[in-house]
Amino acid sequence: MKRLQNFFEQYAFGVCTRLGEMFGLATSSIRLFFIYMSFLTFGSPVIIYLALAFIMNIRKHLRRCNNSVWYY
Repeated sequence: MKRLQNFFEQYAFGVCTRLGEMFGLATSSIRLFFIYMSFLTFGSPVIIYLALAFIMNIRKHLRRCNNSVWYY
């Protein structure tokens, strides 16, 4: 089970992990919140999750580009 969890944390977007670090909550409780809310609201938290993953990816890309002195 731990191996599967490590796989998803490494290759997935890491949204729940980042939210857990920001708010000081356990990552597993945030994941369970997304799962339960997806069942109750017919999948709308999945859209929020993907939007957060997109924002995190853009921010990581911008940080990587800003660290370079010779961007162009």
